[in-house]
Amino acid sequence: MSNEWVDRLGGYPSLWRRRHLLGLEELSAEEITCILDKATIFKQLLAEGHRRIPLLVGKTVCNLFFENSTRTRTSFGLAARRLGADVVDFSAATSSLSKGETVIDTARNLEAMGMEAVVVRHRTPGTPHLLAQNVHCSVINAGDGAHEHPTQGLLDIMTIRELRGRIEGLTVALVGDIAHSRTARSNIWGLKKLGAHVIVCGPSTLVSPRWQELGVEVSYHLDDILPRCDVLNLLRIQFERQARRPFPSVREYVHLYAMTRQRMARTKPDILIMAPGPINRGVEMTAEVADGPQSAILQQVTNGVAVRMAVLWLLTGTPRLAS
Repeated sequence: MSNEWVDRLGGYPSLWRRRHLLGLEELSAEEITCILDKATIFKQLLAEGHRRIPLLVGKTVCNLFFENSTRTRTSFGLAARRLGADVVDFSAATSSLSKGETVIDTARNLEAMGMEAVVVRHRTPGTPHLLAQNVHCSVINAGDGAHEHPTQGLLDIMTIRELRGRIEGLTVALVGDIAHSRTARSNIWGLKKLGAHVIVCGPSTLVSPRWQELGVEVSYHLDDILPRCDVLNLLRIQFERQARRPFPSVREYVHLYAMTRQRMARTKPDILIMAPGPINRGVEMTAEVADGPQSAILQQVTNGVAVRMAVLWLLTGTPRLAS
């Protein structure tokens, strides 16, 4: 039966050689496009009513999350089950980590139980990379501190490509807490490699001019860049990662950077409004913008399942030369 589904996916991609997905920085434009293309087919299959596509039957995926998550954890679990895999949801609070066991030893023990893939989220940047050096199963980065969140970047890019037909030549602004955003970093790497012009915008305390070293434009004034943007990706202010508040008040931030009905009137008619979630209504955007006709926020969530199905299949279900 698997051959039938592989045929529907266009066969095994000859260019795929990777065992892990640790970030978009290390992927080529061709590899990113490969994931997006496979995700698009998976989304079509799901839309046709196929709720079980048995490409990973007999395999086990572990969600190893050390930080809270709603969309990413649920989406990975659903993606694995749609592919016929078994899913183990690991709870750090009730594990032997509380007794002093290391993250590496925890992952090795899970691998010894037969895990083919570990999806890891951790507050410390580089944790997925450390695990990838110490286990033989596939490691997927579901967010490591402020470093990267590759599947979020992929689903954001998939949503833009789906609704605008391309990435090359578009102007995409990432607005908000750039300093602490792993989503921003993954978006920058992916969008730049596919030919977009990227602007990072926010308060100077959250947007360093050094971001220009990555080839992006830096702006501190949302109103100045609005007429040029094709896409706005509005990022949450991550107070939990900050030692002190980076601006005088939330009210001031809203005044300068929140998307409102008044600001929408100054954008291109087909502006695309996105947010990785969770969103704080009234801070990054008003409710009428979040729920308006230009919002693609729920489409991003839908695309997350398809992207994660593509990633799981490429890493654990396809013949490849491990890198």
